[in-house]
Amino acid sequence: MAVDPLTGFVRTVVGSDVPVLVLSPHLDDAVLSCGGLLGWPGRRAPVTVASLFTEAGPPPHTLSARQYLKQTGAEDAEELYAERRAEDLRVLERLDVGSRHVGLVDGLFRRLPRPRPGTGRLTGLLPELGHVYPTYRLHLSRGRVSPHDDETLRAVGETIDALLPGGSGGLVLAPLGVGGHADHVLVRTAAERCGRPVVYYSDFPYNQHADPDARFTARHRLVARDWERGLDRKAELIRGYGTQADALFPDGRVPRTPEVYLLPEAADAMVRPRTARPAPRSGARGIRAPGGVS
Repeated sequence: MAVDPLTGFVRTVVGSDVPVLVLSPHLDDAVLSCGGLLGWPGRRAPVTVASLFTEAGPPPHTLSARQYLKQTGAEDAEELYAERRAEDLRVLERLDVGSRHVGLVDGLFRRLPRPRPGTGRLTGLLPELGHVYPTYRLHLSRGRVSPHDDETLRAVGETIDALLPGGSGGLVLAPLGVGGHADHVLVRTAAERCGRPVVYYSDFPYNQHADPDARFTARHRLVARDWERGLDRKAELIRGYGTQADALFPDGRVPRTPEVYLLPEAADAMVRPRTARPAPRSGARGIRAPGGVS
């Protein structure tokens, strides 16, 4: 029986010693979208999940950020993100993968590097004036990276270089940005520019009600493939993110749906076995990002 291209690719790469870096914009995205693949018993590759946006910002918060805190039942953003980081470490430990919390500020809380002219004291009364993405619906989820996020984009690129040294070794798994969240699109952009082989994963559960960026997939000649192995315990892993699961799945049911990965047409020539040691595994230690973000 012929092996489908994704299975063949996974057996060759993820079943080998090629280091794999999974870029997770937030503290659940890797497991939501890739938990089945990461938990596949045939995986032998050294895997590091790098969660990028792992911190909240101080108040005053925007209305969108306050609504998010209310939705999760949290009163304090810093405490919520501390619990989210702890959840992530517990779940990833069960998957036997390395983890890095990079320490960049989540888009809901990310402030402008410099105040807008003339806003001054008004930001205390209207916090939206001081944030990169003033609202969720009109700004953060529109599929565009703000020009004020250039420094953040550079920090994500430097993180990839730090965790996959050598310029071209290893494989990157990156979000496709389905749903249009700016943090996901920013991470996709950094992966696109990193100069390494990249496989894109379709962002779950957002791909249940949104389509991928057709121009991006066409530009890179990406072909979507389903992955159905390792899904038996995925719902249990997702529920390990207790601060998020109820908001993501209000009816309590995590749908069992294939993971979707998008590979270039010539995927079999993407990666060669490594010659250098992979990045060391880590627990709670973070990477200090440029610009003083930790």
